[in-house]
Amino acid sequence: MNKNSIPDAAGLLKNNPYPGRAIIVGTSENGEYALAFYILTGRSAHSRNRRLKSTAGRVYTVPVDEKKVVDPRLIIYPAMARYGNSLIVTNGDQTLTLLDALKKGRSFAEALNERAYEPDAPHYTPRISALLRFDGDPTVSTAILRRDPSSGDCERVFRSYACAPGRGRYFSTYARPGEPLPSFGGDPVEVRLEGAPPELCASLWEALDGDNRIALCMKKIALRSKRIETVIVNKYE
Repeated sequence: MNKNSIPDAAGLLKNNPYPGRAIIVGTSENGEYALAFYILTGRSAHSRNRRLKSTAGRVYTVPVDEKKVVDPRLIIYPAMARYGNSLIVTNGDQTLTLLDALKKGRSFAEALNERAYEPDAPHYTPRISALLRFDGDPTVSTAILRRDPSSGDCERVFRSYACAPGRGRYFSTYARPGEPLPSFGGDPVEVRLEGAPPELCASLWEALDGDNRIALCMKKIALRSKRIETVIVNKYE
């Protein structure tokens, strides 16, 4: 595929002022690192009352002001967690479902067949999840659990990809702003991940809408040593 036909990750974010929550997983341009990004945006005061926090290797969404939390069920959760030489990234408490499944020897798909989209009518936000494996050449499994607008059934879309240097997969909860919010459609999009990881992290943050962006986390995994570096950018502290 022609390099110019593959979109730039920051360009995709810049063209969507409200992706909701987004996941990007792939490999650095030099092939030395596996990369995982978790992106958090929000429109309401309740949604914006959040930041990302790293604790004992896991990344959580936590309130900025606990007194302003109305209902924590769909906004407070572990977003990233390591299990062995795998990294789980999700937009909800299905992180714990996946952790429990992996500990019991069950598969990524088996675990998520037990879950469905979020019960937040009228948006019915998709549950998006990724499992980045870095025990050898990095690979990623993705899942999008979204509502079929005609039947109301849960459509579960599972995909698996190899991670070529300088390439990744991008997907989000929402395709664009709207009322109700339209779910991300199709499969995760192949994107270019160009530049050194710190510059790439900065470019993704700058690409987000200045009003809606809340937080971003980058996990940089050295493929030789398996050492993981965590970088978090929070708008609200």
